[in-house]
Amino acid sequence: MTDNTGITPADIEALFTRADGQFLFARWGRPIVPIVFGVDDATLGVVKGAIEAVVAAADHRMAETDPELGANLMIFFFRDWDELPAVPDLDRLVPDLGPLVARLKSVDANQYRIFRFDEAGAIRAAFVFLRMDAELGAVPAETLALSQIVQTMLLWSDTAFTDRSPLARVPGKDTVILRPEIAGLIRAGYDPVLPAVAGDSSHALRLYARLQQAH
Repeated sequence: MTDNTGITPADIEALFTRADGQFLFARWGRPIVPIVFGVDDATLGVVKGAIEAVVAAADHRMAETDPELGANLMIFFFRDWDELPAVPDLDRLVPDLGPLVARLKSVDANQYRIFRFDEAGAIRAAFVFLRMDAELGAVPAETLALSQIVQTMLLWSDTAFTDRSPLARVPGKDTVILRPEIAGLIRAGYDPVLPAVAGDSSHALRLYARLQQAH
């Protein structure tokens, strides 16, 4: 079975099956309230534009403030991991921040995402850390922003995009878009008929069915 974008139920299952073999799907359970640190106004506009576009594509919602956290999607751009422990109160939002920074430095990581979940298991907050080394610095701001937001809209597998980007280049143009099957999956994932959280791989079949209905 494949849909019009060529994706199969097995492909969908793999996108939400973690390296340890656990299937886990989760979407945001509340409106998204982003805040971006470490960029100039021009880049800020690009990042917020990418967030708005992906949230709209998901048919989800944004808000001015989160009643619990103020902002619930925090994106940090910086040059060195050692800058993070100096951010006021970040250690209260990200437990074990010191050991985490040490681990990320030891593997020379340039990005990391952390999710927080509500009582039901839906996403209630996400933290995106981007160390702007030569590799990330060479990526256009629009591409980087779009890629990060896509990977934050759902709880994808930790191996989901290691071999293939969620984005595709528009032929003949210097722009990128969401791969059609990824855009379709995000929208299907936010179908109000489906649960916000699923730990059984049969959920991949339900997502696939929603993709079929959309075509």
